[in-house]
Amino acid sequence: MQTLPKERRYETLSYLPPLSDAQIAKQVQYIINQGYIPAIEFNETSEPTECFWTMWKLPLFGARSTQEVLAEVQGCRQQYPSCYIRVVGFDNVKQCQVLSFIVHKPGQSGGYRY
Repeated sequence: MQTLPKERRYETLSYLPPLSDAQIAKQVQYIINQGYIPAIEFNETSEPTECFWTMWKLPLFGARSTQEVLAEVQGCRQQYPSCYIRVVGFDNVKQCQVLSFIVHKPGQSGGYRY
């Protein structure tokens, strides 16, 4: 066995290559299909000690399509291009965040085209 090289990891799915637009849309669709409430958060750093991120607007309680969520991600990205941006899913029964993944890193070339 070999030890993985020390490398900065962020959130859920961070051990995978960067997600494509279609893969991000599928993850958002999963959040909606499970009945979780999607929300967008951003932060200037992704340090593990930084446990509080700023929420972009309110959680998307009435979101019924991936396009609604991805449009909000794009709006956040335009407003805060130098911040990390993640999508989170909240379970209103357990009353906690059940998943999150980063959709934008500062200095990322290209960009998601929602």
